[in-house]
Amino acid sequence: MSYEDILYEVQGTTAVITINRPQRYNAFRGRTVEELIGALRTAWADRGVRVVVLTGAGDKAFSTGGDVKQRAETGDYGPTESGLFEIDALHRLIREIPKPVIAAVNGLAIGGGHVLHVICDLSIASETARFGQAGPRVGSFDAGFGTTYLARVVGEKRAREIWYLCRQYDAATAERWGLVNTVVPAAELMTEALSWAADIAKMSPTAIKFLKHSFNTDTEQQAAVANLAGAGLALFVESEEGREGARAFAEKRAPDFSGYAAV
Repeated sequence: MSYEDILYEVQGTTAVITINRPQRYNAFRGRTVEELIGALRTAWADRGVRVVVLTGAGDKAFSTGGDVKQRAETGDYGPTESGLFEIDALHRLIREIPKPVIAAVNGLAIGGGHVLHVICDLSIASETARFGQAGPRVGSFDAGFGTTYLARVVGEKRAREIWYLCRQYDAATAERWGLVNTVVPAAELMTEALSWAADIAKMSPTAIKFLKHSFNTDTEQQAAVANLAGAGLALFVESEEGREGARAFAEKRAPDFSGYAAV
């Protein structure tokens, strides 16, 4: 498979997948998601790969989520081979691949990019990384894994704070909250991620596979919630309220949601 939006390479027993859209802060469009799914399936099928590392190109962003500029320009996330924007399928695949996925968070992990790192098995952050949500600010939300699983990771109060206030948090705060496993200097991020991957690769792959599936069991019902949430989001982004968030982001202004009420 040829890639336009990502990079894929195998280093020893580790597959490294890099979102390669630094000019858009590694925001993902429909094609990006399709390519990430393809790369994860390639890693799954490769018997020599024991661990996957997911990161972003450059030093500014891991990923800032769905490409809101694309959404403002075309009303969607761009064309795909399937005709679908398969973000829910990507989330499930990160969980279902029987190999640990390590997020190497090299910068901003915001919005849907934040959800990606949360879903990964482990997260290693650069000291320069920043974390947060942006959905309510840009006319979007993730009422699936992005909320329910996040609450399992950091607790209900912190998860609600992250979503309701849309603030950004530094790497030290993320580590203190249990949002990431460890924080390292920026220059050491990939070295550390590959070191963790190499240590995991020394373990029994069958044992690791069963452990991953076992950890997922407790939250597996959240996949059904994610399907429901995705259906709701697809309707919301077509509404005038949802479009206002995307327009404001593209026009670099504060959104005006004053004419809308939650009743």
